[in-house]
Amino acid sequence: MNQQEIQSVKQRFGIIGSASGLNYAINVAMQVSATDLTVLITGESGSGKESFSKIIHSLSARKHGQFIAINCGAIPEGTIDSELFGHEKGSFTGAVDSRKGYFETTNGGTIFLDEIGEMPLGTQARLLRVLENGEFIRVGSSKTQKTDVRVVAATNVNLMEAVEKGKFREDLYYRLNTVPIFVPPLRERGNDIELLFRKFTTDFAERYRIKPLQLTEGAKQVLINYPFPGNIRQLKNIAEQVSILESEQNKPIEAETLSRYLPQPQQSNRTLALFPQANGSSGADNFSERDLLYKVLFDMRRDVNDLKKLVRDVLMGNEQDSDHILHTHKDLFDSIAPDGDNRPLTDTNITRLLPAVNGTTRTDNPPPRNVVPPSETYGNHPPVQIFDDVDGDINDLTEVEDVTHETEEDDSLSLERQEKEMILKALRRNNNKRKYAAQALGISERTLYRKIKQYEIDEE
Repeated sequence: MNQQEIQSVKQRFGIIGSASGLNYAINVAMQVSATDLTVLITGESGSGKESFSKIIHSLSARKHGQFIAINCGAIPEGTIDSELFGHEKGSFTGAVDSRKGYFETTNGGTIFLDEIGEMPLGTQARLLRVLENGEFIRVGSSKTQKTDVRVVAATNVNLMEAVEKGKFREDLYYRLNTVPIFVPPLRERGNDIELLFRKFTTDFAERYRIKPLQLTEGAKQVLINYPFPGNIRQLKNIAEQVSILESEQNKPIEAETLSRYLPQPQQSNRTLALFPQANGSSGADNFSERDLLYKVLFDMRRDVNDLKKLVRDVLMGNEQDSDHILHTHKDLFDSIAPDGDNRPLTDTNITRLLPAVNGTTRTDNPPPRNVVPPSETYGNHPPVQIFDDVDGDINDLTEVEDVTHETEEDDSLSLERQEKEMILKALRRNNNKRKYAAQALGISERTLYRKIKQYEIDEE
């Protein structure tokens, strides 16, 4: 394909930029569109993977057929088979009528399966049969049906790692990955960032009849050098924020002004400090629901230690009763480190714990204790000591030595309250959009959906 043809496709589908990685991805999409081969599109969240599925469908012989995009992570595990393959009347509770699935209604067209890595293993086996033989069976039926559908899949996770962990079928991975297309992240597209920013601010200005923004050279460099973990979606949000809040300026936006709208990805919130692997730019998988619970446990440990230290200090002020009480409850107060030796909740201490969480073995020589000034701790709490000895598996509840039998029920309720509060905050900050709230929490959209049902959260 020559550059003129690639430019024509960009104009048709509203793709802006001239980065070599972007041009190569478009070139591959144009070449594979003439075939019926299965395509796997990989790239970070928000990088524009769905646009490439539309290019493949629109330039193919199936362009007059139906195109449907499905987010596998947004469909609950219990209903995804019915959504994709249909069901018979009475096959499960609530199935009052027979229903055609997407593979039946899209016969002769193209199905785009976004977030394919979130698909349950049972559904993966059904999908493999469709790809191999063009056959499927409705839920609750024994009749095999045929379909002629082209599948284009996309994912923002490393499927080979998912295969090694047993979360994705190896045979399905190789069947999907017939032709791979990698969409480069925004931070690797250089000057395309400034072009996209200009496009978003211009569109916003035309829509609301305000003066388009202009950037100084310094501001352009700040923009180009920013990593944009949210990619194009994040860039558009920032462009609209700056447009509305700085629209009254009669001069170009300075670098210092623009920097106020660019959050620091490495230090933007406590979640990333506790679990660096949650940062999409690191290339690691998002932290799991279990890790989220451990974070809540760490918070509880800190609060309990603070409370015990306060009680001890009060008792020490009453010499008449202090010796008797401290001696009687010696095991309760022994876990408090001596004054000046309280360790805060720091990245170094968390790193000592995370290997056990990930199922690996901690090294024999753990890092020395790390004491940081109060300004580096989280919140306004003084530094407190966390686990003194982590030789065993963190899943062993004896590691959380201060959660006693008498308070287990209250602590469990406290965990649920804190988890529910985090979910509510994430939903509010993202205007009740589950996809973005799940990304902010670092969990899958299916897990968020389950938690919303569990805690009976009203999203209205």
